[in-house]
Amino acid sequence: MRGTPRTCVRRRGRGRSMARVSLFSRARGAVVPHRKDTAELPTQAMPVPGEIMIPMQQHIGALCEPVVKKGDHVDVGSLVGHAPRGLSADIFSGISGTVTAIQPVYYSSGKSDTAVIVESDGKQTVADAVQPPDVSDRASFLVAIRRSGIVGLGGAGFPTDVKLDPPNLDDIDLYIVNGTECEPYLSTDYREMMECADDILFGVRETCRYLAIPKALICIESNKPKAIAHLRRLTADDPAIEVKALPSRYPQGAENVLVHNASGRVVPRGKRQTDVGVMLNNVTTMAAIGRFLATGMPLVRRRFTVAGDAVARPGNYDIIVGTRVRDVIEYVGLVKEPRKIVLGGPMMGNAQIDLDYPVIRQNNGVLVFGEEGMTRPATTPCIRCGRCARACPMSLSPVEIKKAYAVEDIERLDALMADLCMGCGTCSFVCPAKQPLSQTSKLARDFMRTEMAKRR
Repeated sequence: MRGTPRTCVRRRGRGRSMARVSLFSRARGAVVPHRKDTAELPTQAMPVPGEIMIPMQQHIGALCEPVVKKGDHVDVGSLVGHAPRGLSADIFSGISGTVTAIQPVYYSSGKSDTAVIVESDGKQTVADAVQPPDVSDRASFLVAIRRSGIVGLGGAGFPTDVKLDPPNLDDIDLYIVNGTECEPYLSTDYREMMECADDILFGVRETCRYLAIPKALICIESNKPKAIAHLRRLTADDPAIEVKALPSRYPQGAENVLVHNASGRVVPRGKRQTDVGVMLNNVTTMAAIGRFLATGMPLVRRRFTVAGDAVARPGNYDIIVGTRVRDVIEYVGLVKEPRKIVLGGPMMGNAQIDLDYPVIRQNNGVLVFGEEGMTRPATTPCIRCGRCARACPMSLSPVEIKKAYAVEDIERLDALMADLCMGCGTCSFVCPAKQPLSQTSKLARDFMRTEMAKRR
Protein backbone atom coordinates (compact mmCIF):
# COMPACT_ATOMS: atom_id res chain seq x y z
CA MET A 1 0.00 0.00 0.00
CA ARG A 2 1.32 3.46 -0.85
CA GLY A 3 2.72 5.37 2.09
CA THR A 4 3.26 2.36 4.34
CA PRO A 5 6.62 2.06 6.11
CA ARG A 6 9.17 -0.34 4.74
CA THR A 7 10.79 -2.99 6.87
CA CYS A 8 13.51 -1.78 9.23
CA VAL A 9 17.06 -2.96 8.60
CA ARG A 10 19.30 -3.09 11.65
CA ARG A 11 22.92 -2.04 11.59
CA ARG A 12 25.62 -1.65 14.18
CA GLY A 13 26.90 1.81 15.12
CA ARG A 14 29.66 2.33 17.71
CA GLY A 15 28.53 -0.42 20.01
CA ARG A 16 24.79 -0.05 19.63
CA SER A 17 22.01 -1.21 17.37
CA MET A 18 20.38 1.43 15.22
CA ALA A 19 17.42 1.49 12.86
CA ARG A 20 18.25 2.38 9.29
CA VAL A 21 14.84 3.01 7.80
CA SER A 22 13.40 4.41 4.60
CA LEU A 23 10.12 5.77 5.87
CA PHE A 24 8.09 5.92 2.69
CA SER A 25 8.25 4.49 -0.77
CA ARG A 26 7.61 7.85 -2.40
CA ALA A 27 9.19 11.24 -1.90
CA ARG A 28 7.52 13.60 0.52
CA GLY A 29 7.70 17.37 0.65
CA ALA A 30 7.26 19.51 -2.46
CA VAL A 31 9.15 21.01 -5.35
CA VAL A 32 8.91 24.75 -4.74
CA PRO A 33 10.08 27.59 -7.01
CA HIS A 34 13.68 28.36 -6.05
CA ARG A 35 13.67 32.11 -6.84
CA LYS A 36 17.39 32.21 -6.00
CA ASP A 37 17.97 35.41 -7.96
CA THR A 38 20.55 36.64 -5.43
CA ALA A 39 22.59 33.44 -5.37
CA GLU A 40 25.40 34.66 -7.63
CA LEU A 41 25.57 38.15 -6.11
CA PRO A 42 28.67 38.50 -3.90
CA THR A 43 28.14 39.66 -0.34
CA GLN A 44 28.39 43.40 0.26
CA ALA A 45 29.03 45.06 3.61
CA MET A 46 26.21 47.31 4.76
CA PRO A 47 27.43 50.53 6.41
CA VAL A 48 27.37 50.74 10.20
CA PRO A 49 23.96 52.06 11.26
CA GLY A 50 23.68 55.09 13.50
CA GLU A 51 21.87 53.05 16.13
CA ILE A 52 21.16 49.40 16.82
CA MET A 53 18.55 47.65 18.93
CA ILE A 54 19.77 44.51 20.71
CA PRO A 55 16.97 42.28 22.09
CA MET A 56 17.86 40.14 25.08
CA GLN A 57 16.34 37.02 23.55
CA GLN A 58 17.87 36.07 20.22
CA HIS A 59 17.77 32.34 20.80
CA ILE A 60 15.66 29.47 22.05
CA GLY A 61 15.78 29.47 25.83
CA ALA A 62 16.04 31.85 28.76
CA LEU A 63 16.16 35.62 28.43
CA CYS A 64 19.55 37.27 28.86
CA GLU A 65 20.06 39.84 31.60
CA PRO A 66 21.40 43.26 30.48
CA VAL A 67 24.86 43.91 31.98
CA VAL A 68 24.97 47.54 30.80
CA LYS A 69 22.95 50.61 31.75
CA LYS A 70 22.03 53.88 30.10
CA GLY A 71 25.12 56.01 29.54
CA ASP A 72 27.59 53.12 29.44
CA HIS A 73 30.16 52.93 26.65
CA VAL A 74 30.45 49.69 24.67
CA ASP A 75 32.86 48.51 22.01
CA VAL A 76 32.49 46.01 19.20
CA GLY A 77 32.36 42.62 20.91
CA SER A 78 31.39 43.98 24.33
CA LEU A 79 29.03 41.79 26.34
CA VAL A 80 25.63 43.49 26.73
CA GLY A 81 23.44 40.52 27.71
CA HIS A 82 24.58 37.76 30.07
CA ALA A 83 23.05 34.32 29.61
CA PRO A 84 21.90 32.43 32.71
CA ARG A 85 23.06 28.85 33.12
CA GLY A 86 21.40 26.31 30.88
CA LEU A 87 19.62 27.01 27.62
CA SER A 88 20.65 30.54 26.65
CA ALA A 89 23.41 32.42 24.80
CA ASP A 90 25.36 35.59 25.61
CA ILE A 91 24.63 38.68 23.50
CA PHE A 92 27.21 41.22 22.31
CA SER A 93 27.31 44.65 20.69
CA GLY A 94 28.25 44.94 17.02
CA ILE A 95 29.07 48.65 17.21
CA SER A 96 31.02 50.94 19.50
CA GLY A 97 29.13 53.76 21.13
CA THR A 98 26.86 54.68 24.01
CA VAL A 99 23.92 52.85 25.54
CA THR A 100 21.05 55.32 25.20
CA ALA A 101 18.19 53.22 26.55
CA ILE A 102 17.02 49.86 27.80
CA GLN A 103 13.44 49.50 26.66
CA PRO A 104 10.75 47.02 25.60
CA VAL A 105 10.64 45.69 22.05
CA TYR A 106 7.54 44.04 20.63
CA TYR A 107 7.44 41.10 18.25
CA SER A 108 4.91 40.67 15.45
CA SER A 109 3.37 37.89 17.58
CA GLY A 110 2.51 40.45 20.25
CA LYS A 111 5.10 39.19 22.73
CA SER A 112 7.54 41.66 24.25
CA ASP A 113 11.21 41.57 25.16
CA THR A 114 13.84 43.87 26.62
CA ALA A 115 16.28 45.55 24.24
CA VAL A 116 19.49 47.52 24.68
CA ILE A 117 19.73 50.57 22.39
CA VAL A 118 23.26 51.59 21.36
CA GLU A 119 24.10 54.79 19.48
CA SER A 120 27.20 54.52 17.29
CA ASP A 121 30.23 56.74 17.87
CA GLY A 122 31.45 55.99 14.35
CA LYS A 123 34.75 54.52 15.56
CA GLN A 124 34.05 50.76 15.64
CA THR A 125 36.58 50.27 18.41
CA VAL A 126 37.04 46.58 19.23
CA ALA A 127 36.74 45.47 22.86
CA ASP A 128 39.97 44.43 24.60
CA ALA A 129 38.32 41.12 25.55
CA VAL A 130 38.14 40.06 21.90
CA GLN A 131 41.04 37.59 21.71
CA PRO A 132 41.28 34.12 20.16
CA PRO A 133 40.17 31.61 22.80
CA ASP A 134 42.64 29.24 24.42
CA VAL A 135 41.34 25.83 23.41
CA SER A 136 43.21 22.62 24.17
CA ASP A 137 40.58 19.97 24.90
CA ARG A 138 36.86 19.22 24.84
CA ALA A 139 36.08 21.14 28.02
CA SER A 140 37.87 24.32 26.95
CA PHE A 141 36.32 24.07 23.48
CA LEU A 142 32.81 23.97 24.94
CA VAL A 143 33.59 26.86 27.30
CA ALA A 144 34.82 28.90 24.33
CA ILE A 145 31.67 28.23 22.32
CA ARG A 146 29.58 29.18 25.35
CA ARG A 147 31.31 32.58 25.35
CA SER A 148 30.94 33.12 21.59
CA GLY A 149 27.25 34.01 21.46
CA ILE A 150 26.82 31.57 18.58
CA VAL A 151 23.38 30.06 18.04
CA GLY A 152 21.91 28.03 15.20
CA LEU A 153 22.06 30.38 12.22
CA GLY A 154 19.78 28.35 9.98
CA GLY A 155 16.75 29.94 11.64
CA ALA A 156 16.11 28.06 14.88
CA GLY A 157 18.53 29.96 17.12
CA PHE A 158 19.30 27.00 19.41
CA PRO A 159 22.34 27.81 21.60
CA THR A 160 25.28 26.09 19.92
CA ASP A 161 27.20 25.25 23.08
CA VAL A 162 24.20 23.30 24.41
CA LYS A 163 23.77 21.50 21.10
CA LEU A 164 27.44 20.48 21.09
CA ASP A 165 27.26 19.01 24.59
CA PRO A 166 24.48 16.39 24.75
CA PRO A 167 24.45 13.85 27.59
CA ASN A 168 25.37 11.06 25.17
CA LEU A 169 28.15 12.92 23.35
CA ASP A 170 30.41 9.87 23.30
CA ASP A 171 27.78 7.97 21.28
CA ILE A 172 27.82 10.45 18.37
CA ASP A 173 29.49 9.00 15.27
CA LEU A 174 28.23 11.35 12.55
CA TYR A 175 28.32 15.14 12.23
CA ILE A 176 25.94 16.51 9.57
CA VAL A 177 26.52 20.02 8.24
CA ASN A 178 23.39 21.47 6.68
CA GLY A 179 24.06 23.40 3.47
CA THR A 180 20.77 22.60 1.76
CA GLU A 181 19.13 26.05 2.13
CA CYS A 182 15.82 24.84 0.71
CA GLU A 183 13.77 28.01 1.40
CA PRO A 184 13.05 30.00 -1.78
CA TYR A 185 14.78 33.38 -2.27
CA LEU A 186 17.35 32.97 0.53
CA SER A 187 20.99 32.54 -0.50
CA THR A 188 23.04 33.31 2.62
CA ASP A 189 24.21 29.73 3.18
CA TYR A 190 25.14 29.40 -0.48
CA ARG A 191 27.26 32.57 -0.37
CA GLU A 192 28.84 31.33 2.88
CA MET A 193 29.90 28.14 1.11
CA MET A 194 31.21 30.02 -1.93
CA GLU A 195 32.97 32.84 -0.07
CA CYS A 196 33.93 31.39 3.33
CA ALA A 197 34.43 27.66 2.78
CA ASP A 198 37.72 27.75 4.71
CA ASP A 199 35.91 29.09 7.78
CA ILE A 200 33.27 26.35 7.47
CA LEU A 201 35.84 23.58 7.15
CA PHE A 202 37.96 24.92 10.00
CA GLY A 203 34.87 24.99 12.20
CA VAL A 204 33.89 21.45 11.16
CA ARG A 205 37.36 19.99 11.67
CA GLU A 206 37.90 21.62 15.06
CA THR A 207 34.44 20.62 16.27
CA CYS A 208 34.88 17.00 15.20
CA ARG A 209 38.40 16.92 16.66
CA TYR A 210 37.46 18.18 20.12
CA LEU A 211 34.21 16.21 20.29
CA ALA A 212 35.84 13.04 18.88
CA ILE A 213 33.30 12.61 16.08
CA PRO A 214 34.89 10.47 13.35
CA LYS A 215 32.83 11.44 10.30
CA ALA A 216 31.29 14.62 8.88
CA LEU A 217 28.78 14.94 6.03
CA ILE A 218 28.31 18.32 4.37
CA CYS A 219 24.90 18.08 2.72
CA ILE A 220 24.01 20.39 -0.17
CA GLU A 221 21.00 20.37 -2.48
CA SER A 222 21.70 19.46 -6.10
CA ASN A 223 20.57 22.91 -7.30
CA LYS A 224 23.87 24.30 -5.96
CA PRO A 225 26.44 22.52 -8.19
CA LYS A 226 29.10 25.22 -7.75
CA ALA A 227 29.05 24.89 -3.97
CA ILE A 228 29.16 21.09 -4.22
CA ALA A 229 32.16 21.20 -6.57
CA HIS A 230 33.93 23.89 -4.52
CA LEU A 231 33.68 22.03 -1.22
CA ARG A 232 34.56 18.70 -2.82
CA ARG A 233 37.78 20.24 -4.16
CA LEU A 234 38.67 21.55 -0.72
CA THR A 235 37.96 18.22 1.02
CA ALA A 236 39.36 15.86 -1.62
CA ASP A 237 42.25 14.82 0.64
CA ASP A 238 40.21 14.58 3.84
CA PRO A 239 38.60 11.14 4.28
CA ALA A 240 36.77 12.32 7.42
CA ILE A 241 34.62 14.82 5.47
CA GLU A 242 32.22 13.88 2.69
CA VAL A 243 30.26 16.37 0.59
CA LYS A 244 26.91 14.80 -0.23
CA ALA A 245 24.53 16.08 -2.91
CA LEU A 246 20.84 15.62 -2.10
CA PRO A 247 17.76 16.08 -4.30
CA SER A 248 16.37 19.60 -4.38
CA ARG A 249 13.09 19.07 -2.59
CA TYR A 250 11.52 21.19 0.15
CA PRO A 251 11.97 20.87 3.16
CA GLN A 252 15.24 19.01 2.65
CA GLY A 253 16.93 21.14 5.30
CA ALA A 254 14.54 20.31 8.16
CA GLU A 255 16.68 18.57 10.76
CA ASN A 256 14.92 15.21 11.08
CA VAL A 257 14.26 15.07 7.34
CA LEU A 258 17.92 15.75 6.62
CA VAL A 259 19.12 13.18 9.14
CA HIS A 260 17.01 10.53 7.42
CA ASN A 261 17.85 11.51 3.84
CA ALA A 262 21.56 11.89 4.54
CA SER A 263 22.15 8.87 6.77
CA GLY A 264 19.07 6.65 6.62
CA ARG A 265 18.57 7.02 10.36
CA VAL A 266 15.14 7.87 11.76
CA VAL A 267 14.64 10.09 14.79
CA PRO A 268 11.74 8.58 16.80
CA ARG A 269 8.95 10.71 18.20
CA GLY A 270 10.05 12.43 21.38
CA LYS A 271 13.74 11.82 20.68
CA ARG A 272 16.60 13.97 19.38
CA GLN A 273 19.09 13.52 16.56
CA THR A 274 21.74 12.63 19.13
CA ASP A 275 19.66 9.62 20.17
CA VAL A 276 20.45 8.07 16.78
CA GLY A 277 24.13 9.04 16.89
CA VAL A 278 23.92 12.24 14.85
CA MET A 279 24.82 15.84 15.59
CA LEU A 280 23.73 18.51 13.11
CA ASN A 281 24.52 22.17 12.50
CA ASN A 282 24.09 24.69 9.71
CA VAL A 283 26.99 25.70 7.41
CA THR A 284 26.77 29.34 8.51
CA THR A 285 26.90 28.25 12.14
CA MET A 286 30.05 26.26 11.37
CA ALA A 287 31.62 29.27 9.65
CA ALA A 288 30.83 31.37 12.75
CA ILE A 289 32.55 28.76 14.93
CA GLY A 290 35.59 28.79 12.65
CA ARG A 291 35.84 32.58 12.71
CA PHE A 292 35.42 32.77 16.48
CA LEU A 293 38.13 30.19 17.13
CA ALA A 294 40.50 32.12 14.84
CA THR A 295 39.73 35.68 15.97
CA GLY A 296 37.79 35.63 19.25
CA MET A 297 35.15 37.96 17.80
CA PRO A 298 31.74 36.84 19.09
CA LEU A 299 28.69 36.66 16.87
CA VAL A 300 27.82 40.30 16.12
CA ARG A 301 27.34 40.20 12.32
CA ARG A 302 25.70 37.91 9.83
CA ARG A 303 25.09 37.47 6.12
CA PHE A 304 21.55 38.50 5.16
CA THR A 305 19.57 38.16 1.92
CA VAL A 306 17.34 41.03 0.80
CA ALA A 307 15.00 40.10 -2.05
CA GLY A 308 11.51 40.52 -3.46
CA ASP A 309 9.98 42.37 -6.40
CA ALA A 310 9.86 45.70 -4.53
CA VAL A 311 13.63 45.80 -3.79
CA ALA A 312 15.82 48.09 -5.88
CA ARG A 313 19.16 46.39 -5.08
CA PRO A 314 18.47 42.80 -4.06
CA GLY A 315 21.47 40.92 -2.81
CA ASN A 316 23.38 39.43 0.08
CA TYR A 317 24.60 41.84 2.73
CA ASP A 318 26.92 41.56 5.70
CA ILE A 319 25.01 43.39 8.42
CA ILE A 320 25.42 44.08 12.12
CA VAL A 321 23.03 42.21 14.38
CA GLY A 322 20.56 44.71 15.81
CA THR A 323 20.22 46.76 12.62
CA ARG A 324 16.58 47.71 12.19
CA VAL A 325 14.67 46.23 9.27
CA ARG A 326 13.76 49.78 8.27
CA ASP A 327 17.46 50.71 7.93
CA VAL A 328 18.13 47.64 5.78
CA ILE A 329 15.25 48.46 3.43
CA GLU A 330 16.24 52.12 3.20
CA TYR A 331 19.79 51.11 2.27
CA VAL A 332 18.82 48.74 -0.55
CA GLY A 333 16.03 51.01 -1.80
CA LEU A 334 12.59 50.25 -3.20
CA VAL A 335 11.17 50.39 -6.71
CA LYS A 336 7.53 50.20 -5.68
CA GLU A 337 5.28 50.56 -2.68
CA PRO A 338 5.81 47.58 -0.34
CA ARG A 339 2.66 45.64 0.45
CA LYS A 340 4.15 42.77 2.40
CA ILE A 341 7.44 42.40 4.26
CA VAL A 342 8.53 38.95 5.44
CA LEU A 343 11.41 38.33 7.82
CA GLY A 344 12.81 34.99 6.71
CA GLY A 345 11.73 32.90 3.73
CA PRO A 346 8.28 32.70 2.13
CA MET A 347 7.57 29.23 3.53
CA MET A 348 8.50 29.68 7.20
CA GLY A 349 9.08 33.41 7.61
CA ASN A 350 6.90 35.88 9.50
CA ALA A 351 5.18 38.94 8.05
CA GLN A 352 6.29 42.13 9.78
CA ILE A 353 4.09 44.97 10.97
CA ASP A 354 6.81 47.03 12.64
CA LEU A 355 9.86 47.93 10.54
CA ASP A 356 11.68 49.21 13.62
CA TYR A 357 12.10 45.59 14.70
CA PRO A 358 15.81 44.61 14.50
CA VAL A 359 17.52 41.84 12.60
CA ILE A 360 18.56 39.27 15.22
CA ARG A 361 21.11 36.47 15.10
CA GLN A 362 18.95 33.77 13.56
CA ASN A 363 17.33 35.97 10.86
CA ASN A 364 18.72 35.14 7.43
CA GLY A 365 16.78 37.44 5.13
CA VAL A 366 13.96 39.86 4.48
CA LEU A 367 11.57 39.75 1.51
CA VAL A 368 9.78 42.88 0.32
CA PHE A 369 6.86 42.44 -2.07
CA GLY A 370 4.75 44.92 -3.96
CA GLU A 371 1.17 44.35 -5.07
CA GLU A 372 2.21 42.13 -8.00
CA GLY A 373 4.42 39.96 -5.81
CA MET A 374 1.66 39.07 -3.42
CA THR A 375 -0.67 36.15 -3.92
CA ARG A 376 -3.96 36.19 -2.08
CA PRO A 377 -5.94 33.27 -3.49
CA ALA A 378 -9.44 32.71 -2.21
CA THR A 379 -9.89 29.84 0.24
CA THR A 380 -12.39 27.21 -0.86
CA PRO A 381 -13.78 24.13 0.94
CA CYS A 382 -11.55 21.10 1.39
CA ILE A 383 -12.00 18.61 -1.47
CA ARG A 384 -10.45 15.74 0.53
CA CYS A 385 -7.79 15.10 -2.09
CA GLY A 386 -5.20 14.07 0.49
CA ARG A 387 -2.35 16.09 -1.03
CA CYS A 388 -1.45 17.61 2.33
CA ALA A 389 -1.05 14.17 3.92
CA ARG A 390 0.96 12.84 0.99
CA ALA A 391 3.29 15.84 1.02
CA CYS A 392 3.87 16.22 4.77
CA PRO A 393 7.51 15.29 5.44
CA MET A 394 6.54 14.05 8.91
CA SER A 395 3.76 11.81 7.56
CA LEU A 396 1.04 13.79 9.34
CA SER A 397 -2.51 14.49 8.19
CA PRO A 398 -2.89 18.29 8.37
CA VAL A 399 -6.57 18.31 7.44
CA GLU A 400 -7.42 15.85 10.22
CA ILE A 401 -5.30 17.86 12.65
CA LYS A 402 -7.28 20.94 11.65
CA LYS A 403 -10.56 19.19 12.46
CA ALA A 404 -9.34 17.93 15.82
CA TYR A 405 -8.00 21.35 16.76
CA ALA A 406 -11.32 23.01 15.89
CA VAL A 407 -12.98 21.05 18.72
CA GLU A 408 -9.87 21.00 20.95
CA ASP A 409 -9.78 17.19 20.97
CA ILE A 410 -6.47 16.66 22.73
CA GLU A 411 -6.62 12.84 22.56
CA ARG A 412 -7.24 12.96 18.82
CA LEU A 413 -4.39 15.44 18.35
CA ASP A 414 -2.12 13.12 20.29
CA ALA A 415 -3.14 10.18 18.11
CA LEU A 416 -2.49 12.31 15.02
CA MET A 417 0.97 13.25 16.44
CA ALA A 418 0.30 16.96 15.96
CA ASP A 419 3.32 17.73 18.16
CA LEU A 420 5.59 16.59 15.30
CA CYS A 421 4.53 19.49 13.05
CA MET A 422 7.57 21.63 12.23
CA GLY A 423 5.64 24.41 10.50
CA CYS A 424 7.38 23.97 7.15
CA GLY A 425 4.35 25.18 5.18
CA THR A 426 4.36 22.31 2.67
CA CYS A 427 0.72 21.41 3.36
CA SER A 428 -0.48 24.95 2.64
CA PHE A 429 1.69 25.11 -0.49
CA VAL A 430 0.21 21.98 -2.08
CA CYS A 431 -3.42 22.52 -0.97
CA PRO A 432 -5.62 23.22 -4.04
CA ALA A 433 -8.28 24.74 -1.77
CA LYS A 434 -5.68 27.16 -0.33
CA GLN A 435 -6.59 26.20 3.22
CA PRO A 436 -4.28 27.70 5.92
CA LEU A 437 -3.24 24.21 6.99
CA SER A 438 0.23 25.12 8.16
CA GLN A 439 -1.14 27.83 10.42
CA THR A 440 -3.75 25.57 12.00
CA SER A 441 -1.25 22.72 12.37
CA LYS A 442 1.16 24.99 14.26
CA LEU A 443 -1.66 26.25 16.47
CA ALA A 444 -2.71 22.66 17.14
CA ARG A 445 0.87 21.67 17.94
CA ASP A 446 1.29 24.49 20.43
CA PHE A 447 -2.13 23.84 21.97
CA MET A 448 -1.34 20.15 22.38
CA ARG A 449 2.05 20.82 23.97
CA THR A 450 0.51 23.29 26.42
CA GLU A 451 -2.29 20.92 27.41
CA MET A 452 0.03 17.95 27.74
CA ALA A 453 2.34 19.97 29.97
CA LYS A 454 -0.59 20.78 32.28
CA ARG A 455 -1.32 17.08 32.70
CA ARG A 456 2.19 16.13 33.75
